[in-house]
Amino acid sequence: MAKTMIRQGGRSARIQQAVHDAVRQLLTEVERSSITVPMLAERAGIPPSTIYRRWGDLSEVLADVAAERMRPQADPVDLGNARLDLEAWAEQYAEEMSSAVGRELLKDLFLPKGENIYAVRCCELVRGQLEAIAARSAARGERVFCVDEVIDRVVAPLVYHLLFGDRPVTGDYGHELVATVTTLPERRT
Repeated sequence: MAKTMIRQGGRSARIQQAVHDAVRQLLTEVERSSITVPMLAERAGIPPSTIYRRWGDLSEVLADVAAERMRPQADPVDLGNARLDLEAWAEQYAEEMSSAVGRELLKDLFLPKGENIYAVRCCELVRGQLEAIAARSAARGERVFCVDEVIDRVVAPLVYHLLFGDRPVTGDYGHELVATVTTLPERRT
């Protein structure tokens, strides 16, 4: 039986939260491939038509949940030097995304067809983290690195290897990639 939602300002947010919670619960109980929209709707206490209307299909729901789970919980660590900050960021990103959960999140992001707003949202989150590191670097008087160069030389190879699983993606590999960024100041500890 579907739970009646109150039609007021926070209704949309409550539905999204209920569906996200239901996805996370179901992923701990059943295989991903066993999850269906009716199963998800029942768990969230809403009619399946709400899911189809808001998300379109299950892959869109999974991508939305993945994008939300990938939202950073804190600012990037500040180690006092842009190179060290980027190495720490790349190491953490590589470790989190190379876990089984991280790989599933990445796959979920790329399942939806057409305009994938969830992948775009994650790109914006990564760019925001890198821009925060660049802004700190500038505030310290360091030569500011090019965020696009870091995306091309660090983030893109990490994501590629995570998605295709053709090599181990480790924190050390993240450090190696950061070393290829030409606009970084010298490494100091």
